[in-house]
Amino acid sequence: MPTEPQLLFFTLVLLASLLAGFVGSLVGIGGGILITPVLTIFFGVDIRLAIGASIVSIIATSSGAAAAYVRDHITNLRVGMSMEVATTLGAIGGALLAAVVPTAALYIIFGLALAFTAVPLIRKFGEELPQGVTNDLWAVRLRLASSYPDQRLKRTVPYQVTRVPLGFSIMALAGLLSGLLGIGSGVFKVLAMDTVMRLPLKVSTTTSNFMIGVTAAASAGIYFQRGDIDPLIATPVALGVLAGATLGARVLPRLSNTALRAIFLPVVALIALQMLLKGFAQLLGH
Repeated sequence: MPTEPQLLFFTLVLLASLLAGFVGSLVGIGGGILITPVLTIFFGVDIRLAIGASIVSIIATSSGAAAAYVRDHITNLRVGMSMEVATTLGAIGGALLAAVVPTAALYIIFGLALAFTAVPLIRKFGEELPQGVTNDLWAVRLRLASSYPDQRLKRTVPYQVTRVPLGFSIMALAGLLSGLLGIGSGVFKVLAMDTVMRLPLKVSTTTSNFMIGVTAAASAGIYFQRGDIDPLIATPVALGVLAGATLGARVLPRLSNTALRAIFLPVVALIALQMLLKGFAQLLGH
């Protein structure tokens, strides 16, 4: 029989994971990058087990939200699969470099890059839909332009895609950082699609949800083989995140892109701060 402290731990982790899954599914980053600091700081979980649980949570977010977003025709599958090539190549490069590159500097670079890329989000804060976007050559060749049904606007919204090569480069960088630091790169995926390729934010976050599940599923086996996935921690995390992501998938279509941006910006700021603190803590530790 589980003891009272175990039941309390299970319940609290479940509730924290539900919130992380809800926010993660809305902003397209997965619950992982939110779950890891919560588990380590508030619950005293070993960082390796927290990262293992976060990988499970990313798969749960993608399972709970991505399927619903694909069904509702919000996700752009062509953009997702095209950009996943760049992320995967970057992740392979990151894994190869991980043994030789100092991580402290990378955390600081990651944090500063996030803060810098969030600036266009602030400038376009009140923008509901991208204006004046024209398909570039690659978008035409790959047929990336599409449309999605917007429940909030009560109409189908057509959109075009631009600066595909630059978006591809940022996706590769996102994969590189993910491979080097063992973190999810969903936030960079959203920023690349929203601010560079100029997709509507709803399409950017839902497409990112689809992409992060593919990436996480590829690495989950390695974490499991190393023994970094503890069922007693991963179970409440997966259940909570799955429930939160499913709830988020119901809420997102009813939100405006402007409201989504208001949720996304503080999350970006929080993650940027978290990365900077980690980097400076490692530098001072040395």
